Amino acid sequence: MAWDPARPVPWGRLVREWMVYVVVMAIVFVLFLRDTVTVGSVLGLLASLPMYLIAGFVLAKFGYQRKTFRDLKNATRAAQAESSTGTATRAASRNKPATTRRTSTGPSQHRPNNKRKRR
Repeated sequence: MAWDPARPVPWGRLVREWMVYVVVMAIVFVLFLRDTVTVGSVLGLLASLPMYLIAGFVLAKFGYQRKTFRDLKNATRAAQAESSTGTATRAASRNKPATTRRTSTGPSQHRPNNKRKRR
């Protein structure tokens, strides 16, 4: 897609996603990197906000928009509803193909014993 200055940017969503990232990284700092956390790493974590917002702004202007969990859940429910109703109607409307020599399950399906008879 091309750049469109009229496309809206979901600033609230971008900030919420960044806050989730900060909380997860703070937990990682506290639990696993307790001895190596410096002021620089905390400042780097805070400096990631403008970089994340700029990247999100550019992607939004190009038309990229990730689906929300609600969108994914609705799509899954719609697919499940379609498959549950679709298979019943498809199965009822489709006739079973005629049996052929290769698909038969009768005695002709067994391979003949062409080996020499042992005495």
